[in-house]
Amino acid sequence: MIIPGGFSYGDYLRTGAIARFSPIMQAVQTFAAQGGPVLGICNGFQILCEAGLLPGALIRNRSLQFRCEHIFLKTAAHDSPFTGKIPEGKLLRLPIAHGEGCYFGDDATLEKLQTGRQILWQYVNAAGEPTDQSNPNGSLRNIAGICNESRNVAGLMPHPERASEEVLGSADGLLIFESLVSWLQTNVAKAA
Repeated sequence: MIIPGGFSYGDYLRTGAIARFSPIMQAVQTFAAQGGPVLGICNGFQILCEAGLLPGALIRNRSLQFRCEHIFLKTAAHDSPFTGKIPEGKLLRLPIAHGEGCYFGDDATLEKLQTGRQILWQYVNAAGEPTDQSNPNGSLRNIAGICNESRNVAGLMPHPERASEEVLGSADGLLIFESLVSWLQTNVAKAA
């Protein structure tokens, strides 16, 4: 299940806050609780945090500006349904387009994410270093995407679907979707 980007309910209250009460979210929560893979992209990530399917929150960018540009991501954990096909050391070049993409969590949440290898992607520079300058929104620990403890729910602020063909400037986003397809094929075969 993929919860795409967009400005759900106009983001009038707080990004994702109204969408979390949408009737479809009960089905999303049930699907996730049964182990089904759920990926939230941009506004979808915000909705998953608001719904409590992922820890933390996405708040206003540190610059207080909407950011629309390509960034580099480093995959920090390769053992999830969303990252299994991303080669070690491969930096992903993906676009972002958001005004509230600054990942925030308290110290206990951040420590739990770190020790549980739940940080899937981090903003980095072209050399693969997580610097302050490479962090487009001020996310703590340069977090661009995380997963839940069960590893079947993930969210990221960059848009892999907008980097699925070279004509778009990058095809790196395909690696995330290919990872998910591979995981599904393996797990459906096991269940059969």
